[in-house]
Amino acid sequence: MTNKTTKISGSEAVVKSLIAESVSTVFGYPGGAIMPVYDALYDYQEKLKHILVRHEQGATHAAQGYARVSGKVGVCIATSGPGATNLITGIADAQIDSTPMVCITGQVNSHLLGTDAFQETDVVGISMPVTKWNVQVTKAEDIAPAIAKAFYIAKSGRPGPVLVDITKDAQFGEVDFNYVKCTLISSYVPAPKVDVKKIIEAADLINTAKRPYILFGQGVLLAEAKKEFKAFIEKSGIPAAWTIMGLSALETDHPLNVGMLGMHGNYGPNLLTNECDVLIAIGMRFDDRVTGDLSGYAKQAKVIHLEIDPAEINKNVQTEIAVLGNCKESLQLLTEVVSPSTHPEWLAKFNACKQKELETVGENELTPSTDVMSMGEVIKLVSDKSTDDTIVVTDVGQHQMVTQRFYNYKSWRTNVTSGGLGTMGFCLPAAFGAKIAKPNQQVVAVIGDGGFQMTIQELGTIFQTKADIKILILNNEFLGMVRQWQQLFFDKRYSSTEMVNPDFQTIAKGYHIEANKVEKREDLANAVELFLNHKGSYLLEVMVGKENNVFPMVETGASVSEIRLS
Repeated sequence: MTNKTTKISGSEAVVKSLIAESVSTVFGYPGGAIMPVYDALYDYQEKLKHILVRHEQGATHAAQGYARVSGKVGVCIATSGPGATNLITGIADAQIDSTPMVCITGQVNSHLLGTDAFQETDVVGISMPVTKWNVQVTKAEDIAPAIAKAFYIAKSGRPGPVLVDITKDAQFGEVDFNYVKCTLISSYVPAPKVDVKKIIEAADLINTAKRPYILFGQGVLLAEAKKEFKAFIEKSGIPAAWTIMGLSALETDHPLNVGMLGMHGNYGPNLLTNECDVLIAIGMRFDDRVTGDLSGYAKQAKVIHLEIDPAEINKNVQTEIAVLGNCKESLQLLTEVVSPSTHPEWLAKFNACKQKELETVGENELTPSTDVMSMGEVIKLVSDKSTDDTIVVTDVGQHQMVTQRFYNYKSWRTNVTSGGLGTMGFCLPAAFGAKIAKPNQQVVAVIGDGGFQMTIQELGTIFQTKADIKILILNNEFLGMVRQWQQLFFDKRYSSTEMVNPDFQTIAKGYHIEANKVEKREDLANAVELFLNHKGSYLLEVMVGKENNVFPMVETGASVSEIRLS
């Protein structure tokens, strides 16, 4: 809260409000309706750094990457009309993946609203289904309160994206500026109070379980519950599997980490879901990629759900005991009352499944018998040669699933990916945002040849800012995941999935980014060493099998018990 009231323009109020919220970096693209804010930014460059992206979608994904690794609110700015609508994909991605983000858009003058003025679009109406909250501001005096409310809503409870649309006349107007942070909104309860009775009930169920099983999601990361979660699983001795958004909440090689859930997750975590007697879901939402056919999902188990959002309780899976609240608090309380235990026979079943998977899928991926390189062997090599705190950002597709299974994540908040929306093009700008948030950590962007070309223009942002990002393209000359489905379920009718790609090295060098291409296995190890140790950004393209498939796999509509290894 500032102590002095000062009369300033609405546009300057936007900038000073962001600074009051401790924002140091914003990602954006200027235009007519937001130009007053950009003019105000000019005088605050030392306090508030603006990074010019090459497309507004890139601004949202950069803000997401920034938020995901820092735990702070990501901020992006765009103009009205096409600038605002170009934000929508990233906003929708942030909404379903619970990423805190504040988007500020310019709008035409208030007297022109509804007249179809040049670059007028109802971005509030368009974004309403994919934001946690949005608002249109038409008066300068409402700017600071709107932004204060936006930050509070974006970060509190279950995080999400918020949009503030500001008319041009509000930006030009004058206001007595006195910023007051928002800490309370009537009728808005960000985190329900933990019911201790439910904690006791959950502990009683866990203490008598013979085959308990933990499924953990991003809620553990969002709650900053690293110590509490680890203490709980280690005291209870319960095997734990992760959703793709929960990855990096627990180190991959922890003895109780049994692997990845979901359609392309590990064999044991899926199969044994239907053998546990108590299922403990922590900060995850039972989406269809995890559950498969709900009619055949964990019907034998009593479900305990630790969740901050009441809307997720019983939405997809019926819960025996719902423990509402922030899981940092509920896990600490639960750990105090659960009995110390181990489940060696139950854990052995997971290990047996892991061994079976390694003998089939793992051998094909990690030690291929052909001359053609696999995605798995490339990722394993990068993992072995990377530092423990390397941040790995993935796009969407086969490479995403392979990376999350074969990369050994050892540090907190080092996995950044598009989960619920599955947005191709997410990776490159998100990796940039992650690097801005954590400049002293290595950032590796793992991308397919298809997704790379969706936001390839952000190489310009990387070049202009001299960011040090390692870009790994796993090139199979196909839209790989779609092609896999066409092979398995559409009689190999490869309709519009084969890619005729440009020369990625030439493009990278046009942006003054060093690049290399590997086509033979004997060249891979040295290429990866150079890639990771190069000072400055570097692009490494590795040619992998064109028709390699990603297994295990749970087919759409199938039960998790029907997971395929081939």
